[in-house]
Amino acid sequence: MPTDTLTKSRWVYSFGGGGADGDASMKNLLGGKGANLAEMSSLGLPVPPGFTITTEACVHYYSNDKTYPEGLKEQVIAGLAKVETITGKVFGDAANPLLVSVRSGARASMPGMMDTVLNLGLNDQTVEGLAKLAGDRRFAFDSYRRFIQMYSAVVLDLDHHMFEDILDEQKERLDVTVDTALSAEDWEKVVGAYKAAVERELGHPFPQDPQAQLWGAISAVFASWMNDRAKFYRRMHDIPESWGTAVNVQSMVFGNMGDSSATGVAFTRNPSTGEARLYGEFLINAQGEDVVAGIRTPQALTRAAREEMGEKSPSMEEALPDVFKEFKSVVEKLEQHYRDMQDIEFTVEKGRLYMLQTRNGKRTAKAALKVAVDLANEGLITKEEAVMRIEPGSLDQLLHPTIDPASPRDVITSGLPASPGAATGKVVFDADEAEKMAAAGESVILVREETSPEDIHGMHAAKAILTARGGMTSHAAVVARGMGRPCVSGASELYIDDAAQTFRARNRTFKAGDIITIDGSKGEVLSGAVQMIEPELTGDFAALMVWADAIRRLKVRANAETATDAAAARQFGAEGIGLVRSEHMFFDAVRIAAVREMILADDRAGREQALAKMLVMQREDFVQLFSIMEGLPVTFRLLDPPLHEFLPHTAEDVEAVSKATGLDAAKLLARAKELHEVNPMLGHRGCRLGVAYPEIYEMQVRAILEAAIEVVASGKAAPIPEIMHPLVSKGLEMKFLRELTDRVAKQVMAEKGVTIDYRVGTMVELPRAAIRADDLAEHAEFFSFGTNDLTQTTFGISRDDSGRFLGAYIDKGIFERDPFVTLDQEGVGDLIRIAVERGRKTRPDIKLGICGEHGGDPASIDFCEKVGLDYVSCSPFRVPIARLAAAQAAIGEREKDR
Repeated sequence: MPTDTLTKSRWVYSFGGGGADGDASMKNLLGGKGANLAEMSSLGLPVPPGFTITTEACVHYYSNDKTYPEGLKEQVIAGLAKVETITGKVFGDAANPLLVSVRSGARASMPGMMDTVLNLGLNDQTVEGLAKLAGDRRFAFDSYRRFIQMYSAVVLDLDHHMFEDILDEQKERLDVTVDTALSAEDWEKVVGAYKAAVERELGHPFPQDPQAQLWGAISAVFASWMNDRAKFYRRMHDIPESWGTAVNVQSMVFGNMGDSSATGVAFTRNPSTGEARLYGEFLINAQGEDVVAGIRTPQALTRAAREEMGEKSPSMEEALPDVFKEFKSVVEKLEQHYRDMQDIEFTVEKGRLYMLQTRNGKRTAKAALKVAVDLANEGLITKEEAVMRIEPGSLDQLLHPTIDPASPRDVITSGLPASPGAATGKVVFDADEAEKMAAAGESVILVREETSPEDIHGMHAAKAILTARGGMTSHAAVVARGMGRPCVSGASELYIDDAAQTFRARNRTFKAGDIITIDGSKGEVLSGAVQMIEPELTGDFAALMVWADAIRRLKVRANAETATDAAAARQFGAEGIGLVRSEHMFFDAVRIAAVREMILADDRAGREQALAKMLVMQREDFVQLFSIMEGLPVTFRLLDPPLHEFLPHTAEDVEAVSKATGLDAAKLLARAKELHEVNPMLGHRGCRLGVAYPEIYEMQVRAILEAAIEVVASGKAAPIPEIMHPLVSKGLEMKFLRELTDRVAKQVMAEKGVTIDYRVGTMVELPRAAIRADDLAEHAEFFSFGTNDLTQTTFGISRDDSGRFLGAYIDKGIFERDPFVTLDQEGVGDLIRIAVERGRKTRPDIKLGICGEHGGDPASIDFCEKVGLDYVSCSPFRVPIARLAAAQAAIGEREKDR
């Protein structure tokens, strides 16, 4: 946003007194809080008057060495004057003081992340004026001590515990436990002690000038936009730093003026369950921070809620019946006006209700679904709006078991939330041991420094996976998500001692067999077993998915290799399989022996002998997948990893494999050394294997088509096989592979006397493939963008190593997001656009999809809709997320065209 230093620029917008300069549509400029205060004022609701300093002023502040824009101070003075006119009070006047609150308010809700100052304007003179006006000296000095403590912590950067210690000493001396037991004289002594502490710490008195107080608070709110917790929250929720925060200066109303005063927080519906009834709590004779600080136990809003909780203290409905009746009417009006569940803050001052804030309430995924579906069924919003109300990523909470929020959490260590869900099991450090224990009925957690393809059987057997190394797209993360296993990766505090069969973190040691719990949604590892909540995929969830499916254009497939994964994919609504990683089918102990035999063969005849064994295994697997998919498309990626990944590498592993399989140990070790590559990601892998050893791909093509024919012969729906050649970069490569595929297909169909429709295509994962897509499309009927490798080869970054440095790039603003999590739409995205355009120019009916991890990321799915892909493919447990995100992307594109 360009810096604007013109005096005519508007930085301040007023609200209150039955009108406002802004409204709810100005959220980007006024922030969520300021826009909603303006809207409530325009609706004629009882809102204390004030003004909002715009987010643009904050942007200017940070763009100009933390200086205010020209004209801001004059506009703040004018804004204060309007508040004085409405309230009949004067800021800084000793006899008739106006006090204000100073609060943050970004355009996206960031509850608790930034700073607030209440009761601003109090000093040694105005506190006396407040006492006389209120007729309550105790209230005035209680407010003053609150202001000193809050201002000192927020603006003067003093430790708030220092003030709490002073207050605790006072209460201990008086032998009381609650703040309300202190008298006016007691609060005067506390105020004196607070001021003395400030002067002792800073070397100068607590500021007495209200104007200096005000600008100190405004600067502190701007500064809090860049505090550590705000930065972390923005990273978590993808909120751009460039947005800035607004500042809201509002006249104070007081809930601590006796038993006819109160303060509280309410939701128009239950934020945990979505139930359509008032939910919240309040406190009599208190200010807002008392409700959230836990110093006093809040009371229920309604009588029904009080009775359900078995509370004795009266509800607001019982203690303040007239005010409650008005309040209930106001909150119902707000929900109808905003057409969404509202989160409301309010104060009652001597029997008069004031609305301090309303915003769309934060809620659990379960509640979000219920609220959206209920509002649509009530006719308050459309089904399209209901679909847009749900954050697709939040569905993870519903698709996996989660930890009961009421359960205690003994956190051992933390890492990256690599795959959602939660699981409890015994610690195991070896994939073979994990498989053995799981077969015996044990629940196990596989703990590794990092996983490799050879661990696949142990990962499948485990209930969850924990690694000390690796990022969000490491092998462990990608495979775990595909299997629906919870995973915490990159737990850097973890020290694993394989020899001792222990791991250590935060000065605690755990051994094999100890019980731990993995929370893959939060990236935490917990000691012991924890109570779980099982997912529910019916009711509101099912209703919303039906609405989403009716709206979306993009098809949604799943990445799956096993019958279990394929069945889960169908359960979650997948419309086929977009990626079968055929190599994953060879990593169990029996099958890998055949692969190793093939690798060790001295000639083609020897390889074909081993490949005949592999053919039987692959065909059996493919029959299962075709049967589960019942006539839906299934895309098989032919063998992709370099052959050395199937071989043991250390002398100990070689010896163990030799004993288990009868293969010659010396030959194993020699072959492993011979196949070693400096950079295997760019080495002899993918279609290069098919060119060098065409018999491998011939076997796989045969297995696919023989499986399809077997399924047809059984009377089931005819499969739609899609044979995909990985890592193609040249048209001549694609021509060679297409001819190989067609030749084998012709042989199989002649042998069986059955014709099967099939498609041949390629995985686009190299920049050259994207740029020369027109060449590839001469021989390829479909492209599937392998965006994991396309991102790696475009950036020249290994996804398995990127976790070590990408954090620094994100912190410094070089990357806005991890490009392995959310597609880089400028670089990688441009390559995809080029491939789409050139591929369709050659072959207008070419089918286009995406099968990398980005296929389950909502922002990346939105990009896929924009460029006109036909489908996305993702891990089975992300299929509902993709279905919803695809619907939202379609709605977004329609709205752009209107």
